Amino acid sequence: MLFSSIPGLEETKERLIQAINNNHLAHALLFHGPEGAANLKMALALATYVNCENPGEHDACGACSACQKMAKLVHPDLSFTFPVPSSLVKEDDDKNRKVDILSPWRDFVLTKPYGNLQDWVYHNGFEKKQLNISKAAAKQIIQTVSLKSFEGGYKTILVWMPELMHTAAANALLKVLEEPPEKTLFLMVAHQPEQLLTTILSRTQKVLVRAFSDEEVKEHLIEESLCSREAALQVAPLANGNMREAYRLVDQVIDENTAKFRDWMRICFTLDINNIMSLAESFQGFDKEGQKALFLTGLNILRESLLKRSQLEELMRTAPSDREFVENFSLKALTEDKIVNIYRLLNTAHYHLERNANAKILFADLSFDMAKVLRKKETT
Repeated sequence: MLFSSIPGLEETKERLIQAINNNHLAHALLFHGPEGAANLKMALALATYVNCENPGEHDACGACSACQKMAKLVHPDLSFTFPVPSSLVKEDDDKNRKVDILSPWRDFVLTKPYGNLQDWVYHNGFEKKQLNISKAAAKQIIQTVSLKSFEGGYKTILVWMPELMHTAAANALLKVLEEPPEKTLFLMVAHQPEQLLTTILSRTQKVLVRAFSDEEVKEHLIEESLCSREAALQVAPLANGNMREAYRLVDQVIDENTAKFRDWMRICFTLDINNIMSLAESFQGFDKEGQKALFLTGLNILRESLLKRSQLEELMRTAPSDREFVENFSLKALTEDKIVNIYRLLNTAHYHLERNANAKILFADLSFDMAKVLRKKETT
């Protein structure tokens, strides 16, 4: 995993490399940032750089034996600790029932580098199981760092989601975090660092990995040939800096959602009951992510409409192909009060959709509520 594989974030990469070159790299780093940020990739890129046999000025070489092993996450001096169900730990402790959890973990990291805990759960079928980092895992970390490195470089321990660390596990690591063996590097990757014990936080140097900019998301999607330029222009503002969300939205073919929302609003405005019920049937046929994507598109269009009405066009992020609809919608069909009211309706519907409300009933009810708002005559 190289720094160059991470879109943008040049300031964070440069700060880490300078710390290495100036011999100021802390032995325990806490990478944290919002969901969909490059927390995990940044930590892995750092681990690759410090073990690279021929590091360059801005990145690891990517060609040496160490880099090749790091690319596959099989470097002998790179260890992983991550949340697993308690039942799995018990099975692993049974000498007759060894469980291979590292292979699924490597596959998860390589295929979903911006994934969250929910993705990890679904990746392994851990639904309805409580995950944590156990005291046994902490003992394994202590045992690992007590050994010499296999290849003479840094022995790196990457802990993913340390906020799910059992209190006993966290307490067991305090001493080794404060006084680790020479050339030992702890990399903790968290989404909610405020949930960590204060004693753990005080022993780590924080590395904030910010959300991606719209431009970074757009360029990444285009360069990786994940979607067309037009689709990338629409996905980037909806993702709001969350690369995980950007990948999900690309899979939902966002190009079509603006047109779907436009047609939906026209049907609501005319209060075409037959078409509303027909759309509700169609909406129920979407998968959950497709349903949420339509609501998110609507929320984004309303945001853009409010900016247009406020004469803040320079802040608008809509793709040029959709700008005409947004402008007409905001100036001819909406007022600021209507925008706020429809936004609240969509936001509430999105909330209930997340909690498994009946999609058909939810959509129909939402459509009639939005029709009331759109058709309401303004008093002067």
